[in-house]
Amino acid sequence: MAKAKANQPFTLLCQSVGVAQRKTLALEAAKLYTHSPLTIPIEVVNGALQGPVLMVCAAIHGDELNGVEVVRQLLAKIDPNQLRGTLIAVPIVNVFGFIHKSRYLPDRRDMNRSFPGSERGSLAGRMAHMFFNQVAVHCTHIVDLHTGAIHRTNLPQIRANLADDATAQMAKAFGTPAVINASLRNGSLRSEAANLGIPVITYEAGEALRFDPIAIAAGVQGVDYVMRHLKMLRNKRPKKLPEPIIAGSTSWIRAEVDGIVRAQVSLGEHVERGQVLAYISSPLGDTELALVAPTGGIVIGQQTMPLVNEGDAVFHLAYFDQANSIVEQQLEDFIDEINDLDEELKSGTLNN
Repeated sequence: MAKAKANQPFTLLCQSVGVAQRKTLALEAAKLYTHSPLTIPIEVVNGALQGPVLMVCAAIHGDELNGVEVVRQLLAKIDPNQLRGTLIAVPIVNVFGFIHKSRYLPDRRDMNRSFPGSERGSLAGRMAHMFFNQVAVHCTHIVDLHTGAIHRTNLPQIRANLADDATAQMAKAFGTPAVINASLRNGSLRSEAANLGIPVITYEAGEALRFDPIAIAAGVQGVDYVMRHLKMLRNKRPKKLPEPIIAGSTSWIRAEVDGIVRAQVSLGEHVERGQVLAYISSPLGDTELALVAPTGGIVIGQQTMPLVNEGDAVFHLAYFDQANSIVEQQLEDFIDEINDLDEELKSGTLNN
């Protein structure tokens, strides 16, 4: 292997970050009613040696908090003297939504459906345009951190366009046992970056407005694995990871009546065709309907609010070519490993 070359200063937002240095930048997003500036915090860690430019961003949806903590823990671990390339860490992209604990911007638009945006468009479009053109286009790779929506939780999973080889390799390197082969959605950061040839993977785990220790620990570990895959960090792992299981399709199972939900299955569980996923009943219990699985799969998402209206999405199932029992076992092993990792992090015994 050729010896890595010394790095060069990295420039972002017209500011230079020296070799083996880190700097906190602020991208002015807009102004509040008071004309106080509202800024997107960005930390750039520029390594000692040349390498990729990886952006790790979170809270494009302002109520998705797990990724914010993933970025914080990631930055606490990174030593610029041991880093190849440059890490751009953006813990809060949608600062408006974050302040108001909302998924959306004040114009009720979804920022992750507004890329690449426009200088003369809606607030969402303007913010997307500014962030995309002043930050995202300078990256060679992106990890975009998400959670489920409010009152919905996701099993740790990667969503990526596996038709692109570089993206597929990042998805596998992240280390979650479940990988969803997800088509690109117009207006998303993932789609627009891919149009420029920038590989992007999306990590989904946990629930909006909640910290989930397993989701956070798995996210920190996954980004670390991706950085080692990209040779930004020394490529050492405690053990060889199992090959991820690729889901070719997913579907939401929706409530057929209004009522109160009593779930019978949980995240990561393998369900058979016709198995009861939940019972939906009236408050007095005089009527009850069983919600059943239309086909066998793995539960990768579910509603956490026990109150539903007809048509509400209650369970998200993923369908695999491999035997569901194999997938379920890998998920159980993964969750056990992440629980152990979380305990080591809490106790301070983890050897980095």
